[in-house]
Amino acid sequence: MTLQQVVRTASRTPKKLLTTWRRSIQTRVVVYTVLLTAAAVSLVGLILLEQIGDELVQDRVASAKAEASEELSAARSSIAETSGANGGTPLQRNDLGDPIIQRSLSRGYGVVMAGPVTSTSGRISDDGVEWTPGLDVRSVPPTLEDRFQTIRAEPVWTYTRISYDDGERSSTPGIVIGAQLELHDDTYNIYFLFPMDQEQETLGVITRGLLAAGAILILLIGVGSWIVTRHVVTPIRIARRTAERLAAGRLEERMVVRGEDDLTGLAISFNQMASGLQNQIRQLEHLSRVQRRFSSDVSHELRTPLTTVRMASDVLHEARDSFDAPTARAAELLQTELDRFETLLGDLLEISRFDAGAAVLDVYDTDLTALAHAVVEAYTPLADKRDIELKVVAPDHPCTAQVDHRRVERIVRNLVANATDHALVGQTVTIRIDSDEHAAALTVRDHGVGLAPGETALVFNRFWRADPARDRSSGGTGLGLSISLEDAHLHGGWLQAWGRPDQGAQFRLTLPRYAGAALRHSPLPLVPADARDTLEAS
Repeated sequence: MTLQQVVRTASRTPKKLLTTWRRSIQTRVVVYTVLLTAAAVSLVGLILLEQIGDELVQDRVASAKAEASEELSAARSSIAETSGANGGTPLQRNDLGDPIIQRSLSRGYGVVMAGPVTSTSGRISDDGVEWTPGLDVRSVPPTLEDRFQTIRAEPVWTYTRISYDDGERSSTPGIVIGAQLELHDDTYNIYFLFPMDQEQETLGVITRGLLAAGAILILLIGVGSWIVTRHVVTPIRIARRTAERLAAGRLEERMVVRGEDDLTGLAISFNQMASGLQNQIRQLEHLSRVQRRFSSDVSHELRTPLTTVRMASDVLHEARDSFDAPTARAAELLQTELDRFETLLGDLLEISRFDAGAAVLDVYDTDLTALAHAVVEAYTPLADKRDIELKVVAPDHPCTAQVDHRRVERIVRNLVANATDHALVGQTVTIRIDSDEHAAALTVRDHGVGLAPGETALVFNRFWRADPARDRSSGGTGLGLSISLEDAHLHGGWLQAWGRPDQGAQFRLTLPRYAGAALRHSPLPLVPADARDTLEAS
């Protein structure tokens, strides 16, 4: 493996762990359980170690005091028995100190004897000090020495660190007990140093045992929580996968039911819900098929009588000059409404083809700029009647795309007609075109009443009108935007709407430049640059 691969793998590992942490309930539950168990075990272990350590120290202190008291009693008895018998203090001091030091060697503790105590002497650093061989006399704390610089000081003990100068033994924690012995007219300080290496070793064994037991306990609890959560999470994961397959259209998918516990009840309820949804969806599909069939049949069946009525209407319309005024007006209205009825019938047939999945594309390269100019030229007379200007804004470079010319032209005609119907008198409807390497876009901007919040999704519904009382000067049927949306989807494109009350609306058509390509962006913004919210943000 190369260095780059190692670095790449190392950089991906935290992302994978973070993804697993976010997506896996089982992982989070196990980690939380292990952490809480580790915290509890650590707390209990520390409390136990502290209590055990205190008990060991107290026992060691008690035994050290008893042993020191026994040595002092034996020394005082020896002094009392030999008082005045050997003819000199130095000799008695040696006879007294040597046995104590010899016994300390066999019993595993140290002794330091200093003195006699006077106003200027009696410290260990002065001459006349005896101690157990190998013991470092600096193990006696100076603060303890200070307490015994007066005669008849009470015995006292303290903790210390016992060191050795023989090079074989390492320092160890211990207890030092200080006391005074009176030998004739002189007073001597004697210090007993009891190491606590055995207690330290015992505490170490206990600590290692607690650590091993805690690690095993945490491991067992972690494995147990993994098994328990897996038992709970597995049915949930099965339910999720089953729901995904149901959402993908595989309505026959069901969960396997085993046992009689709560999870089994969840599986039964899920299967009942899936069966209910399947029945409802099948009913809706049946109703949808019936509706599409009805629309298609009605549209086709109306063709023959409509043709007959059209022929009669044409005859009446051509002869209207010979009629009286009311009859001539009725012939004109009949002709107009028949035109609108034919358009509505054509739209219904087109909708039925979309519903049946029979719509196909006839794709070839189309210049969207030329197409927009052709539509504007066709709608200019209608716009002039309302004193509305139609304006095309296109770049210098050609904006071509592989599209069905007829369907895209129908989309643009519907958008321009819709903008002309809703634009205010004297305003301008702007058709803007642009393209890049992957997509081509066309926007139609009007300055009319606009769209209320939530209406940008409703505007593409069949027969929906933003203002039902508003007259359609272009003679629309209410299906234009629905057909336009289906045409855009058939190309793999987008048809989107933006609008604000009293700021007008803008519709954006985005198409891939090459047939079958996927869209990821649009060359033109959906929100127009002259919108008030855009200006305020700027």
